[in-house]
Amino acid sequence: MTEMKVRCPPSALMKFSASHSYSTLASIRGQVSHGHSHIGKHRKHPEVQGNAGGIHCHRINFDKYHPGYLGKVGMRHYHLKRNQNFCPTANLDKLWTLVSEKTWVNAAKNKTGAAPIIYMVLSGYYKVLGKGKLPKQPVVVKPKLFSRRAEEKIKDVGGACVLVA
Repeated sequence: MTEMKVRCPPSALMKFSASHSYSTLASIRGQVSHGHSHIGKHRKHPEVQGNAGGIHCHRINFDKYHPGYLGKVGMRHYHLKRNQNFCPTANLDKLWTLVSEKTWVNAAKNKTGAAPIIYMVLSGYYKVLGKGKLPKQPVVVKPKLFSRRAEEKIKDVGGACVLVA
């Protein structure tokens, strides 16, 4: 009877290097518990994992390196609405950048007294503050809020302050 030759790729024949048979892994192969005993079993971590145990077994670490991490502070605020104080502001020196250059040139040439209207809310600003100077041409500004100085400076150049909701 002749022997059958099994054809297999050369990579399968060179599965392990020569030194593999002496390695710890090679000697453990085939043993069910992989060297960690049947009774005790090799489970994950003996104590607790992650940030657990801050109030008992890891207390010293938490108190020393993370003071204030555990516990509560202050009063509760039910149904907190965080955007109530949302009020983006713009100063007077930025006012004319909110309209197109064409509008700015036409307003300078205009002799009839018709002032351009600047809608602050459409530009993303709610309040006008009084920092900076305005050119000496009238303008109608429509924000939700004004500061006192901004209102004075707009009226000094012949403009108008109109509040919108």
